[in-house]
Formats: sequence, structure tokens, C-alpha cells
Amino acid sequence: MKAYVFPGQGAQFPGMAKDLYDNVPLAKKMLEEANDILGFRITDIMFEGTADDLKATKVTQPAIFLHSTVLALCLSIQPDMVAGHSLGEFSALAAAKAMKFEDALRLVAIRAREMQKCCEQVPGLMAAIIGLSNEQVEEICAATEGTVIPANYNCDGQIVISGEKEAVEKACEAAKAAGAKRALPLAVSGAFHSPLMEPARIELGKAIETTEIVAPVCPVYQNVTGRPETDPEAIKKNLLDQLTSPVKWTQSVKNMLVEGADHFIELGPGNVLQGLVKRISGGSVTIEGRDRF
Repeated sequence: MKAYVFPGQGAQFPGMAKDLYDNVPLAKKMLEEANDILGFRITDIMFEGTADDLKATKVTQPAIFLHSTVLALCLSIQPDMVAGHSLGEFSALAAAKAMKFEDALRLVAIRAREMQKCCEQVPGLMAAIIGLSNEQVEEICAATEGTVIPANYNCDGQIVISGEKEAVEKACEAAKAAGAKRALPLAVSGAFHSPLMEPARIELGKAIETTEIVAPVCPVYQNVTGRPETDPEAIKKNLLDQLTSPVKWTQSVKNMLVEGADHFIELGPGNVLQGLVKRISGGSVTIEGRDRF
């Protein structure tokens, strides 16, 4: 069974999706439509901007969504199941026909804008903890004064924590004392997937509530639960809760494996998910990436 997976923030690179724009008429049409929807020529930044130009959350998120989703829709994929890491969940839902392309893009733009505001108003930090179990990291976060929670369960032995700067720094020291191989702050602009994103959750909720979401053509393994979902109302709730809750990527991949996934295809920029799936599955399945037509 084929599982299509979609990357999140951090996968961007200068020149992303330019080959699609230049060589696939439908891709060019969709990307020009995106420029109109967003109100600025994001394609100019994607094709000609520097790595720094692409770092701003309000640019990064729509750019990655567009690369992944336009590619998926141009390929007319027939997935048995889909999942996306954080932002990638919007691409997964669009690819599974649960949302129209233009509606998903509007939600991503609002999500990015509101998350950027949170980053500017409430300073936060994220850090990668390598070499401890899920339970150890959870216990450290619970015992640390302040707001800090596990934010990304990327694979066994690799968890990202998120929250208030001082609390994250204290948790990193505790992780090192507990035997973590590494506890490194990440170069991100805020505390994603933590309670610090609550203001963004409120604004995104208003937009999601008025967006049409229908039953997808295949199960969507959502970040909040790590389980397959097809009910539109549950999808809406999970999509919103994702902003302030951990990304259960390890759990999602393991559940897809149990349900028969034997071929994972990462659609979009980068290859981070290929590496994570390989580690989670033990390399027992076929894993490939597609970033062009």
C-alpha cells in the first residue's frame, strides 16, 4: 500500500518548485493562482529569493505547501493513505481531496501569519533532544518549571521540545543530565506546537470553521492523534488542535505500517521525512522522494 507523506517547515530551499512552474502548464496555472490568492508574488521569492528570504514563517509555510501540493495534484496521485508533518498536514488533506487547493492555501496563509505574530509577541524556543525515550522527555518537561512540552515525536530517540525560552533551556540541561546524546536549541522563530501558539489557534479556528472540509478519498493520519481520520468534523478539530499540541509523527508512521503501508513517498522539498520513516520502520519498506514532476 502506498503512503504519501508531506514535509513541514524547514524543508524550503531557494529555487523550490521552479522546475514545476517552467515545465508543467497546470503547475504554472496553480502557482499563478496562488500569487493572486496571497496578494503577493510568492513565486518570485521561491524561485529567486535567498535562504534568508524564505525563512520568514509567513513565506515559508505557503511556499512549502505550494511545492508539495502542486506536485501532488499535478501527478494525480492515488494514495492509500496520507500524512503530513505539521504544516504538511494541509498538503495531505488537499492531496486527499478533503479540501480545495485554494481553501487550503488560504488556511495556510492565515496559520503562517498568526504564528508569526505569536513568535513576535511571545518569545519562545524549540530544542531537539536526542538519545532519550519518549517517557524520559515527557517526565523532564513535566518536572520543569514554566511552559515546555514535547512538540515533535519525530522518531524513537528524537523528540523536539517547545515552550518558554528559559523553561526549554532548563529542560535541555535536565536532558543532558539524564544521558541525552544531544540537547540542542533549534534555529526557529518561536515555540511551535506549544501553548504559546494559543492566540494563533483562536484566529485559525475562525477560518477553519467557515472552510468546507469533506471526507477524504483515503485515510489521513493526523498529527494530534497519530491515527487515521476520515470524518470532516474530526479533521477540523484535529487540524486546529495541532497548533498547540505535539506532532505525533512516530505514532502516525507506526500506525500506517500496521495498516499495511509498504511504500512511503515524500512529496515536496527536502528529504527529512524519508530519513525519519527509514528509522521508524527499520528500513523494512520502500522509501522514496519526489520534488519534481
